[in-house]
Amino acid sequence: MELLEKLRILSDAAKYDAACTSSGVRRGFQPGKIGNTSSSLAGCCHSFSADGRCITLLKVLMTNCCVYDCKYCVNRRSNDTRRAAFTPRELADLTIGFYRRNYIEGLFLSSGVLRNPDYTTEQMVRCLRLLRHDYGFNGYIHAKAIPGTSPELVTQLGLLADRLSVNIELPSETGLQTLAPDKSRDAILRPMGQIRDEVTRNKAELVKYRHAPSFAPAGQSTQLIVGATGDSDRNILYLTQSLYRRYRLKRVFYSAYVPVVENTLLPSLDTKPPLLREHRLYQADWLLRFYGFQAEELLTEAQPDFNPRIDPKCNWAIQHLEEFPVEVMTADYERLLRVPGIGPLSARRIVSARRVSHLDFDSLKKLGVVLKRAQYFLTCCGQMRSGLRFSAATLVGQMERIERGELPAENTAVQLSLFDNAG
Repeated sequence: MELLEKLRILSDAAKYDAACTSSGVRRGFQPGKIGNTSSSLAGCCHSFSADGRCITLLKVLMTNCCVYDCKYCVNRRSNDTRRAAFTPRELADLTIGFYRRNYIEGLFLSSGVLRNPDYTTEQMVRCLRLLRHDYGFNGYIHAKAIPGTSPELVTQLGLLADRLSVNIELPSETGLQTLAPDKSRDAILRPMGQIRDEVTRNKAELVKYRHAPSFAPAGQSTQLIVGATGDSDRNILYLTQSLYRRYRLKRVFYSAYVPVVENTLLPSLDTKPPLLREHRLYQADWLLRFYGFQAEELLTEAQPDFNPRIDPKCNWAIQHLEEFPVEVMTADYERLLRVPGIGPLSARRIVSARRVSHLDFDSLKKLGVVLKRAQYFLTCCGQMRSGLRFSAATLVGQMERIERGELPAENTAVQLSLFDNAG
């Protein structure tokens, strides 16, 4: 098979893997090596670096041949699809060739399970070793660790890649046993624990020995499929919180299930992917990581799924009106973060600016506060925004209008009432 035909097949087979990142590590130019990590061809995808730049990665599978028969996967062994596999040398040559032509800035490498996890990982390690040692490639590499791989091979992979990820795929063990009987929860979590421990140990070594080799300096991530099973948003979010705490993940990615194969245990082929649900989970994930929220605050047994009409932060605020309004001049940083329309950056700006002057609503807008959301939950020097009247009953509808982009101009007095001191 021609090399470009292999590329077409294996890049297309990798398109459902959402856990494609390029942030979390900085490695500058080194003499004798090619590329660094500070800086629309088949297989190329866009990702974002830590400083917000959009960069291009070669996103591809080592092979789409697989001994597993996961019912949700287009590459399962029982599915009738064209198969292909790169040799380590072919993929290394392809990657370095694309890099020299400025097509890509890094590599995202995953794979089906060829023969067994150890054999597959050996092929990936050989490819990355060719890139790092023979070609002197110093750019970004994100590699997938195959569940069930021996610890020694995971270590070798982590010493060659910048970031590792082990996909959990399904939120519950029941779903895993039903749809992916060849996999086990223990086989997935074991390498995640190993990666966590080795990253911690490596950081301590680098403090003592400056030139010690780095192990997965950008940490690890994982991916969950949303909508293939009956798991609620609450189950998924609780699992996410546990993963961040126990395994110190950098990111959990959510992939709306796209029906690609017919199976009675899966949604039918004409079912639309739950993209809005995926979006709400990403918003809630952000609240866990940067806003100090806990999963228990956002979803409960009585409300196990997110409100599709309102984002999770607004939904929490509306259900906890006793926490509001928040006084801009006195509220601490953590409480400001709970206000819809205020993010970490604007909260820090507020804390800094109020030391030297009194803040009004015009000042908040200049500081980056999204007033069309925040105005209902704030007071400046004890006063709400002039002309604003609304009630708890009408606030939900107002937030829905904001979500749909139907809100009038921010300085328009909305004749609607919530707090006793509404002006």
